[in-house]
Amino acid sequence: MSRKPLRLRTAALLTNAVCGLLLLFATTAPRVSRADLSNHPPTSASNPAPVPAANAVFSAFDKYEMVALPAAHGLKDLDDFLLDLIRDPRLPQKINDIAVECGNSLYQPILDRYMAGEDVPFTEVRKVWRNTTQPSCGIDGFYETFFPLVRAVNQGLPAGQRMRVLACDPPIDWDRIKTSQDFRTAIVQFSRDASISSVIEKEVLSRRRKALMLFGTFHVFHGAPAGFQKDYPNSTFVIAELGEFGTKLSSLSQNPFAGWPDPSVALVKDTWLGALDLTHFYPPPDFVDQDCNYHHAFPKLLQGPVENLVDAFLYLGPQDLRLSEKITADIVLDADYMKEWQRRQALPGSLGRGFDAQAFEQEILSSAADPIFSFDASDKPADPKDTAEAVKMCREHKSRARTH
Repeated sequence: MSRKPLRLRTAALLTNAVCGLLLLFATTAPRVSRADLSNHPPTSASNPAPVPAANAVFSAFDKYEMVALPAAHGLKDLDDFLLDLIRDPRLPQKINDIAVECGNSLYQPILDRYMAGEDVPFTEVRKVWRNTTQPSCGIDGFYETFFPLVRAVNQGLPAGQRMRVLACDPPIDWDRIKTSQDFRTAIVQFSRDASISSVIEKEVLSRRRKALMLFGTFHVFHGAPAGFQKDYPNSTFVIAELGEFGTKLSSLSQNPFAGWPDPSVALVKDTWLGALDLTHFYPPPDFVDQDCNYHHAFPKLLQGPVENLVDAFLYLGPQDLRLSEKITADIVLDADYMKEWQRRQALPGSLGRGFDAQAFEQEILSSAADPIFSFDASDKPADPKDTAEAVKMCREHKSRARTH
């Protein structure tokens, strides 16, 4: 089962629809499409050559300004690798910044003070990741650990080597959002990918700094909507997670990555893995295009060989034995925050479905019986009510843009 509540899918669709961008992969665990492992390119294509993952990441910084990795999408093995990377003493020697998707840029000054070691209450700094446009960020245990860990690492470093964490999500102010109309008004003002590009260009690339990027891969594909790579080509080394590829095997002996180091990274250019398209790794997303038309398919810019979109894949062990990241007790037991989180979930009341808190709690309890990370079995387009609302918000955004 997927750990993320189904309601997050609606919130993601609505939050991103106004941008004409991909909708689902930034916030939800992926759903299964049926990849056929027999559909490899001809055997004349070369095999990927995996190397130890941390070494590959650090080596990439010798050539690129930024290395992009996915984070906090429900996969514990991935999150554990990233936390090990943060603790590696080589990291502050290679980078200046860590840019995160799950960080509200409204609170950047608070975040800077916290990372510098100042006396900032944890209840204040956690607004950075709990108050974003993405509901899943606020209940993901990875960020509850990540931010304090970076602060702890910084405290052992000279001031000039401390890593700055950049919050790249739009500056939404939840204290001002009380009604569904408040929510709609706020959302049509923001473009998540424009916010990402603005922060990255202003704080990293224009200043010739180095950054580790922790984002949903669909934001940082070569040619993705976050357009900083257009002005700064060849600046970013993109490492993707393998998604559903190599899952649903009848036995572990069929693992196409048997013998690979765990964890490892393998370049995909001119390999049989790089010659595959995205349908082998992810299901088609729901998105609203720039003309406010809804689609359940990969847009043209994401079609073709995956080697055109990413530079390498990260292998974290047998795909069918990966673990889910659980919601931590400090989040669930924070009654005030969970009440507010549920209020936000219910804000787009015009959809008429609301947030099922009881089902959410039952999902948390049920997850204890099955720690294996897996994919929601459905591969259906979004609910028609959701798509209609997303299209409506896109049109409102375009109308607002014309009048300003």
